[in-house]
Amino acid sequence: MSQPSRRNMIAGVAAAIATAQRPILGANDRITMAVVGVGGRGTNHVQEYCKLPNAHLAAIVDVNQAAQERAVAYIKRERGHDPKTYYDMREAFADKGIDAVSIATPNHWHVLSAYWAVKAGKDVYCEKPVSYNMYESKQLVAAARKYNRIVQVGQQSRSIPHKMKAMQLLRDGVIGKVYMAKGLCYKRRKSIGHKPDSPTPAGVNWDLFLGPAPMRPFNELRFKYNWHWFWDTGNGDIGNQGVHEMDIALWGLGKTTLPKSVQSYGGKLVYDDDQETPNTQTAYYDFGDVQMVFEVRGLITMPEGGLKFGGGTNVVGDIFFGSDGVLSVDGNGFSVWKGEDRKLEMEEKFQRGGQSETGAHMANFLDAVKSRKWQDLRCDVATAAVAADCCHLANISYRLGGKKLTFDPAAHKFAEADATKMMTRPVYRKPYVVPENV
Repeated sequence: MSQPSRRNMIAGVAAAIATAQRPILGANDRITMAVVGVGGRGTNHVQEYCKLPNAHLAAIVDVNQAAQERAVAYIKRERGHDPKTYYDMREAFADKGIDAVSIATPNHWHVLSAYWAVKAGKDVYCEKPVSYNMYESKQLVAAARKYNRIVQVGQQSRSIPHKMKAMQLLRDGVIGKVYMAKGLCYKRRKSIGHKPDSPTPAGVNWDLFLGPAPMRPFNELRFKYNWHWFWDTGNGDIGNQGVHEMDIALWGLGKTTLPKSVQSYGGKLVYDDDQETPNTQTAYYDFGDVQMVFEVRGLITMPEGGLKFGGGTNVVGDIFFGSDGVLSVDGNGFSVWKGEDRKLEMEEKFQRGGQSETGAHMANFLDAVKSRKWQDLRCDVATAAVAADCCHLANISYRLGGKKLTFDPAAHKFAEADATKMMTRPVYRKPYVVPENV
């Protein structure tokens, strides 16, 4: 493709992106919503929906009374009304007036809460990773299709213009035939230390917080945010920050199915603390025609592959290697190097201002709720399931001692029986069970 025609194509893509991000609904077309989980990320959900005129926040669900109160006060100040509050999401889902649900719970609740919601006739925006394990991914995709619900997942890179443009360039052959992608999650994480079990704080429903996970005594380190680092409730940083970069790697490679094999190893290095998940992890994926590598590094490190520090000490992004050059993309923008001398040919910076990337992604969700076409979503549940499952594949290999595993994407199972068993929980704590028959 000639340079002028490529520029015209890119301009067309940018115009389409801008048009797609603009809300088009009137005040009478508002979608009545419940937000489930209003901790750190859930607070951001509340803030972003309050900026969207076609969203009406009618209900707040959280197991923590203090979090409920903060969310209600914010909505009262910004929108002038008091939403209903619930500890148990099932009560909110029973409300016929609720059209859609936005979920920002811990990972182990994502699929069960989304399943209950779609079965109750609600459309769903769910935070990443879409699932806690591979069994849950499959069940939620099936449920979304069975109940004809719109399910968007919060992998908002798919709504960020410079990342959309970079992926289009890869498809157009800007670096020739892409043969490998490398995702980096070098996000600095300090030690969480040690804490003993303690009484459950007043206003917290610990049983509902644990949900499908085994019952344990309350521990502060297993609660606010640090639940990411325990296998009962989280998936480590590969399934936390890393799933975003995993999604971009798959997007750039053009992969919509799982790889043929995976091997992952690493450890919790340097620190002596209560964290269970690794702070250093490397995973290798073989798709047959292309390769994918992913690294997690929570300790002190340096940038690589043209990526830059972002957020102070973090290096988070993706590098694509092709027959004619290299493309790197992160939150700062993207760069293209061409030829044997790797000459910098193209560079684009992230343009700040206007609607946030999360806001644009949520606007896309609300537009799809109105159109009733899941194909209008930028990150439908089936797309998100592949990224989440690649994280789960790596963690299964890691937890089996770095064992190389062979996977059959069509049959959705491993050749190794011990790995297949780890595709789901040993047991779901009743009544918080993701059912086999959705």
